Amino acid sequence: MSIVSLRLNKNEEELFKSYSIHTGKTLSELFKTALAEQIEDQLDYETGIKALNEFKKNPVTHSIDDIIEEFENDL
Repeated sequence: MSIVSLRLNKNEEELFKSYSIHTGKTLSELFKTALAEQIEDQLDYETGIKALNEFKKNPVTHSIDDIIEEFENDL
């Protein structure tokens, strides 16, 4: 397991430690969770942009009724 150091000013340190105590989670847990969520959000954003660009190239839509009918026929 590796160790990563963060530089925090006094206000950040107090805020983060206070939140850590409030939630009952370690600073390590909180930082890892926050970074993982940020990465997931970025990947979701990039996926959304890619889908939007694909849609702009071929703007075909389907009604919910058409989709339901298609799936009912597959059953």
